[in-house]
Amino acid sequence: FYAKASKKVALCCFLMSNLPANHGVITMFDNLIVKTGCVRVRQRSILKSTIAAVVFSLPIFTGVLHAATLQEINARGFINTASEDDFRPFVFVQDGKPTGFEHEMLDELGKYAAFKVHRDIIPWTGMLAALSAGKYDAAVTGTIMTEDRLKAYDFVTPIASATHYYVKRANDDSIKSVADLNGKTVGVQAGSAQLARLPELKAMLAQTGGALGKVVEYPSTPEIYADLANGRLDYMINSIIGAQSVVKERSKIFAIGQPVSGPGFHGWMVAKGNTELLDYLSGFIAHLQSSGRLAELQMKWFGQSFSDLPHVPVTSVEQFKALTQAK
Repeated sequence: FYAKASKKVALCCFLMSNLPANHGVITMFDNLIVKTGCVRVRQRSILKSTIAAVVFSLPIFTGVLHAATLQEINARGFINTASEDDFRPFVFVQDGKPTGFEHEMLDELGKYAAFKVHRDIIPWTGMLAALSAGKYDAAVTGTIMTEDRLKAYDFVTPIASATHYYVKRANDDSIKSVADLNGKTVGVQAGSAQLARLPELKAMLAQTGGALGKVVEYPSTPEIYADLANGRLDYMINSIIGAQSVVKERSKIFAIGQPVSGPGFHGWMVAKGNTELLDYLSGFIAHLQSSGRLAELQMKWFGQSFSDLPHVPVTSVEQFKALTQAK
């Protein structure tokens, strides 16, 4: 990477990798522009992802890092959190300022906690690596729970539903139910929770004598919607919140269909085994549930509240399977 990138980009990656997680610099990857505070470079998505991986996962000359325990957080007086730059309506940047559901949730955490809340905005491509490397204590970005992610991270008590639905073109009368998806071409994001739970749709189709058609994987969700709109795909799969957000803005182009998975959940992540911090943040979510504030924020940003979410953290594949079994 360093051989191909400019000296300025290489230097910036070096500097960023040596900054502590509470340095206060906001790193945003927006419109394929890398803004690190020391250089601004336009480039293609591949370079953007490469820079993200280098900046947020390689511990260059930093020594051994680890996510702080609750005791360490209380002692130093702050928690380091990371959020995405473009995951509407959970968290995104508008007019140069972060906003969204998670942004307001962190505001609430600041009121609840005895310590300060430090926030960084980083691209999703580096989120999990940064959490694993100990650069951050928690990933606050509405991540969808999956079996693979639960093998490496623990999830705080869920904050929203992530049941998957199919999305079709609004004028496509050939699809009226799950059974009509038989043999049709579907688009999903590569490495996503939707892809991981696609076997559930396959089983649903088999019950009606149907079969899953061609599966096309994409680097990003916007590309999937673009190909669905122009007819290259018959349908795509998204979580209910993501699907509703798009359909609300483009109701003449897209329409939401039926569920194609069992229950699913969005939640915050902490390092595996960081039990005290996990329990503390889950206690914070419970506080928002009992006060009614969580439902208020859900209604504001998602257009609905979710009263049937689990009220406990999710820490194992076995627990996840029990919670997400289709009813």
